Amino acid sequence: MPVGMFEDIEDLKVQVASLTALIDKLAESGDSDPGEASAETEEPAGEEDAEDEAQYPPLILLLDSPAYDDELRALIEWVEGVLVPGYLAEPGADARWCHLWFEHTVAVARLHAMWLAWQELTDPASCGYLGPSTWHRDHLDPALRELRAPSGPFAGCTKGEHQVAHRLPGIVPSAWTREDA
Repeated sequence: MPVGMFEDIEDLKVQVASLTALIDKLAESGDSDPGEASAETEEPAGEEDAEDEAQYPPLILLLDSPAYDDELRALIEWVEGVLVPGYLAEPGADARWCHLWFEHTVAVARLHAMWLAWQELTDPASCGYLGPSTWHRDHLDPALRELRAPSGPFAGCTKGEHQVAHRLPGIVPSAWTREDA
């Protein structure tokens, strides 16, 4: 799929999600009594924060299935359709890349963060003309340096061999677990 077409599809997805949220909000406000209109204009404390949270995806590693699977699927499309063909030259000892990158948790987290920034910083309506330059400088270059470094998540992977276990932690940090207490 050509890169331009992929970008157009991603832009359309964002616009459809935005319009759907707006329609839902308008539909909810249309269900109320006319006498309640003044009460609706003032949002209770915390409601605005809840809406903001719903608009922005969390760190992919904090998502549960099926949300994680959906987000990973979209990330794979972007990495394989935009990042790999546009920015990654042939891998080597000094610039590693693993074709099974989605099995490396650290790589998934970094690439997801880079993709989220790309979505925002390549939209001239929200970031102007400097967004792409900012994305390259602040997101692409540092992330690729970390991912492809000799000590990065692909350090044990070569063209003929794939290793994930060398980067998995023995204990999951407690901050990454959720307790419904």
